[in-house]
Amino acid sequence: GSAGRRCPPEAARESAALLQQKRVSGPSRATPPPPPHSGAAKMPRREERGRLVTPLSVAACLLWSLFTRALALNIAAEELKDQSKILVSQISEKDGNSRKVSKELKEIVFVIQSQRNSFHSKRADDLKQNILKQAALLGKEIPTVLLIHLMDRHEGAWTILPLMHEFSVSYSKNTAWIFFCEEDTRIHLVRLLEVLRRYDKSKELFLGKALHDDESTIIHHYAFAENPTIFKFPDFAAGWALSMPLVNKLAQRLKNEPLKSDFTIDLKYEIALYIWEKGNGPHLTPVPEFCTEDVDSFKTSHCATTFTNFLPTCADPVKKTDIFVAVKTCRKFHGDRIPIVKQTWEAEAAVIEYYSDYTESSIPTVDLGVPNTERGHCGKTFAILERFLNHHPSTTPWLVIVDDDTLISISRLRKLLSCYNPSEPVILGERYGYGLGSGGYSYITGGGGMVFSREAIQRLFASKCRCYSNDAPDDMVIGMCFSGLGIPVTHSPLFHQARPVDYPKDYLSHQVPVSFHKHWNIDPVDVYFKWLAPKLEDLQEGHIRVKEDL
Repeated sequence: GSAGRRCPPEAARESAALLQQKRVSGPSRATPPPPPHSGAAKMPRREERGRLVTPLSVAACLLWSLFTRALALNIAAEELKDQSKILVSQISEKDGNSRKVSKELKEIVFVIQSQRNSFHSKRADDLKQNILKQAALLGKEIPTVLLIHLMDRHEGAWTILPLMHEFSVSYSKNTAWIFFCEEDTRIHLVRLLEVLRRYDKSKELFLGKALHDDESTIIHHYAFAENPTIFKFPDFAAGWALSMPLVNKLAQRLKNEPLKSDFTIDLKYEIALYIWEKGNGPHLTPVPEFCTEDVDSFKTSHCATTFTNFLPTCADPVKKTDIFVAVKTCRKFHGDRIPIVKQTWEAEAAVIEYYSDYTESSIPTVDLGVPNTERGHCGKTFAILERFLNHHPSTTPWLVIVDDDTLISISRLRKLLSCYNPSEPVILGERYGYGLGSGGYSYITGGGGMVFSREAIQRLFASKCRCYSNDAPDDMVIGMCFSGLGIPVTHSPLFHQARPVDYPKDYLSHQVPVSFHKHWNIDPVDVYFKWLAPKLEDLQEGHIRVKEDL
């Protein structure tokens, strides 16, 4: 009878629960037939209680139990399949992003504007390792990172444009961007990739943080005099980028028309001018994510690049007595320029001499026996170098030669020199170039100050390289001599050949300057105390800063 085909209540409840679960989760591919009873099992009637279960009812219950368990397994399999699809989709999406990032990284060639000096080459290599470490975390493909001083097959590699042919030949096939930066630029790779995605890599593009002159300036040959703010050029400290189509165009142009300018004075400006090509080439495209704020600044949350904008200090500042300061002057400037030196930075120097064509005990000056010349001063400068080498203690490792209208911070220079090894031949200051498009040489421009290690001077005098005339340009002859010896000059943007007003405000904002030059139309005493005078922390010996003492 019907009573014999009923299962115990537990089986009914199990089947009801499974059916409810199936309705919620949706039908499977093969929907089983509904069970004989839906809902909760009924209690047997009074007359059925205590009746023995027949073999037929046992078989029915076993079949029902097998069915419900099969249904449960089918539901679990369907859910597992759905979860697997989601997981595979997530893994695929992640893997796809990873492949995309790897491909984008592979399309960028990073070029660090490095130098051969041991201090600078190490900083550049540290940046390279940081870039590669970030890249390794993002994907399997590792980008190309080049150091300019290792590409230096000729003297002018640091001027960038002579490298365009090599970039075009070696990287044009699989590269979208050449990204340049300084050794103290810090790069956030993920943000950099996000920024570059916004720009069409198939076009001729020149990207960077835009600088402009506030007034026409001598270092830019008074160009755009009517409106100097109109022309934009990149701040190298923030990093800058050229699309590969633009690199290819520049390479072809340089092949057909060699560089015409003899001098390289302000490289960032001159590169922008060359690319602009009197309006036939692209302007600089400003990129707000290319920044020069310090990496710890609260302003950098959007930045793809930042800059280490503090004075390098590698150890305790060198001793005052380790720096010999030589001031070049002449009789006609004893009355107006020398008093400015004495009012401003002379007290920072422990050992200082004034070299003139006339002996004046009140200053006092030293007459080197070299007649004054209206220009060049090569004879006087070589006499100073010889005097330092032969008439001053060999324990003094550094010589600084400045003009009588140079404004300089000796306290900052002492900190900076803690990063350089005086047993190496070091020639330090603001680097210019002459004739670098066709050989030529680099030199440290004299107005911002020329710093020599004793070792460098010894090597110079061990050679036969000397002035070809007393009025030859001293800084250029010295540069030519060291180039012939295979000794590179070392550039520091903290030395300045011109006045503060001759540089963009944004450019100076991330510097701790060491020097400026010229008194034209400014108050030099005011300039010194605004830009160069020692602050309280500058007077502290060692690494400990005032705020750390309080």
